[in-house]
Amino acid sequence: MQKLMKVVVTALMGWSAVVSAANFKVSQQSQAFSVSSLSLKVGDTVDFSNEDTVAHNIYSLSGEPFDLGMMKPAQSKSYTFKKAGTYEVECAIHPNMKMTVTVK
Repeated sequence: MQKLMKVVVTALMGWSAVVSAANFKVSQQSQAFSVSSLSLKVGDTVDFSNEDTVAHNIYSLSGEPFDLGMMKPAQSKSYTFKKAGTYEVECAIHPNMKMTVTVK
């Protein structure tokens, strides 16, 4: 019985971790991000949506570096933040496009 209880608790703990992850949407329009900063938890995902008339290339060299590559208008790409830290997110094509993502 005790072993079964441990399995159930372990399964529920794993399930609650999955449920607690959140999705956020950040759009790009007029060569700007829709927000200048965002606070997340480890495991949360950001959907970067290009609602602009030009291409963008979203990346970060801080925190855990990532590069979403070229995003054409009407295209979306997601990134799941796996490590705590501060991420300076930018567009490789438009140097004025910047935002900060804080992950705890």
